[in-house]
Amino acid sequence: MTIVAFAFWVFALSAVASGLMVIASKNPVHSVLFLILSFISAAGLFVLMGAEYLAMLLVVVYVGAVAVLFLFVVMMLDVDFVEMKQGFLQYLPVGVAISGLIVVELILAFAAWKMPSDEEFAAANSLATQGSPLAAPGAPTNIEGLGLILYTEYVHYFQIAGIILLVAMIGAIVLTFRTRAGVRKQDPAAQVARKREASVELKKVPTGQGI
Repeated sequence: MTIVAFAFWVFALSAVASGLMVIASKNPVHSVLFLILSFISAAGLFVLMGAEYLAMLLVVVYVGAVAVLFLFVVMMLDVDFVEMKQGFLQYLPVGVAISGLIVVELILAFAAWKMPSDEEFAAANSLATQGSPLAAPGAPTNIEGLGLILYTEYVHYFQIAGIILLVAMIGAIVLTFRTRAGVRKQDPAAQVARKREASVELKKVPTGQGI
């Protein structure tokens, strides 16, 4: 077994196992942590496929922003999941019906799929060779090409997306911010404006008596 095949099996099994643990874990914090692991495993699979930009996107955007935001919301909002699960049984028939429909669709999709023959593989490879999918020597890489398009033609959409994410981050901070009584808060203005007499006190100790 080659290193690439071994890495594929490791990332694939990790992605499947962590995906199952996301829905099987009773603790929501553990579910979010398994979700982060599944994103990282999928990023490893993208690297093996040569799609390094998608791998970086999964790690930076989904793991670094979305999953971590989920984790902070779950940990800081102190959601009462026991109370939320009280009305679970009334939605159970609808959930079972939707789950059954999804299972039937998956079975039909797998039943209609078949392995291509060697002739079909050869025809597909010849068409790909005629289209010359390989980049020319000295051409920009995938990340460089996407960056050139993103910061030229779609720069306004990129800035709008950044503003939306900034507003979402501020909203999450406002939701998780809670005032607590009896907690000492820092006042930078008072610290800067204080005088020497308010912070330093001189004690005159008689000789030979000590403190």
